[in-house]
Formats: sequence, C-alpha cells, structure tokens
Amino acid sequence: MSQDMFKKIEKKTGVDMNSVSKVANAFNGKDIKDEKTARDLVKQVGKIAGKKVPKQTEDMIVNMLMKNKVNESTIKKMMK
Repeated sequence: MSQDMFKKIEKKTGVDMNSVSKVANAFNGKDIKDEKTARDLVKQVGKIAGKKVPKQTEDMIVNMLMKNKVNESTIKKMMK
C-alpha cells in the first residue's frame, strides 16, 4: 500500500498508521484464513480505531479474509 493511501486512511479515520503497522507486523506470517486468527485481527484493528465491531460486521470481514477477498481495491471501496 502506498504512503498516500496510508495518509488518506489516517486522515479519514484518525487512526495512527504506525499502530496499524504494529498490528500488521504482529499478524505477519500468521494464517488469516484461520477463523480465530482473522477474528483476533478484526478485534485488534477495532481496538486501535476505538470502535466496537458489531458481530455482523466482524462476521463479514472474517469471511472476506478467509476467502482471500480483501485487497487494496476492496480497502479503497470501504474508504468511500
């Protein structure tokens, strides 16, 4: 992901991208297609954002992660 994308996300969400980077590094090498790992990732990102992720939203994101349907294009769409 480009620095410009990070800056846009940071500006729109108010979430420090360094914190996001730390979470990403913590999950680097882990199998996010594993349901428990995917749920842990969603919860960690929610915690950084200071938001409680509703169960339905968590289920949707976990499903997308497990089916490898999350990429930069998907993230851009979520930002709009």
